[in-house]
Amino acid sequence: MNAPSLTNRLQCTVLKKGSANYSKQSFPVHCGVFSEVTSSSVVLHFNLNGEIIRAQGKGESWGHPHEWLKRTMGDDWVYYSTGGYAGVFEAIGEYYLPNFAYPSNNLLGGRPFADTTISGLTSSWHQILTHLAEGLDDAPEPVRRFLEKALKNTPACLAEKAKMLRTIIGGRISVLPPDARHVDYNVIPLSISQGCLYKCRFCKVKNTLPFSDKTKIEIADQIDKLRNLYGADLANYNALFLGEHDALQAGGDLICFSIQEAYRQFGFAESHITEHKTFLFGSATSLVNAPENLFIELEKLPGMYYINIGLESADQETLDKLGKPISAQLVQEAFTRMQEINQRYGSIEVTANFIMDDDLPANHYPAIMELIRERQVHTRPKGSIYFSPLTFNQPSRARLFEFNRLKILSRLPTFLYIIQRL
Repeated sequence: MNAPSLTNRLQCTVLKKGSANYSKQSFPVHCGVFSEVTSSSVVLHFNLNGEIIRAQGKGESWGHPHEWLKRTMGDDWVYYSTGGYAGVFEAIGEYYLPNFAYPSNNLLGGRPFADTTISGLTSSWHQILTHLAEGLDDAPEPVRRFLEKALKNTPACLAEKAKMLRTIIGGRISVLPPDARHVDYNVIPLSISQGCLYKCRFCKVKNTLPFSDKTKIEIADQIDKLRNLYGADLANYNALFLGEHDALQAGGDLICFSIQEAYRQFGFAESHITEHKTFLFGSATSLVNAPENLFIELEKLPGMYYINIGLESADQETLDKLGKPISAQLVQEAFTRMQEINQRYGSIEVTANFIMDDDLPANHYPAIMELIRERQVHTRPKGSIYFSPLTFNQPSRARLFEFNRLKILSRLPTFLYIIQRL
């Protein structure tokens, strides 16, 4: 529904229809249905609950006209920069680079939130909207209803909703799978387990809880509460994240139950966005031990399934230095299993993570190249390999150079893993 220009200062488009799928383009593509408020200085986007989801400044002070701010369900603001398009796409598989206000392992990003124009918009958008909405009593009814709803969603209300999300799922999602980039990290989180198996000494993003499964009753309760929390905006979601750090270890019965219940209760079949996707983490142990029947059953369910495995290294000395309590032989077995699954199942992709650092044992990179190059007869389109720098918030030309060398030599799709939370 397009409303005419209401004043010289504001134009409002209620229920604007964006793209129906996440596509990789060198210009901004916004998905789903949203409402847009524009003025001479800003563009603001709101979801179907009237909650702000994107913001962009206008004019020379903003920088590049294709860059924008996005607010997540966890109430973080993320700044999407172009980074030169081609270089960013080669590094992360996407045309826009997410930049965060919290520490991450990003080798490419700058410090956009140090720019007062950008950080100022994240804190002043509600005041701007309030000012723009003044004197619009004679606006069309749909516009007035939308503005009333949007103005009620103050920053304090949005922060409280993010807190409620964490309460429902048992805490903040400290890291999302790198494959979630395929849906711009717009996932509904559902915790089917807690903790992880290994408690690796190097890891900065996982908790110290022992691994444990949730019960089906607990999962069903989460789904019910999440459905109420997301409300009308469920129609703008098509993706699910099964948490926490090793959902694959929860077993096929619990995984398939959770996917089917979430698909039904969240109405993914009626989403404004096509191509349903599910993301989860796994470990070398849970992948090697996963029964074939799990993948057979997943192949029968609608959508695509991405399972991300933290391998870190195929060199025993490196694994020991990292404090990862597994053997290089297990890593090699998991990598072989990963290739088998990727070749056998069309709707399942298993991906793997390896670490990068300036001070690693000499055999770390050669052992990885044995897996991603020497064992591959030809290049493959599936089974992405992600490299994650160990050091947070310290861009390094040397590590970026090393990554580029590995990417050129790899016979599998290879990208940087940018750690993003929810």
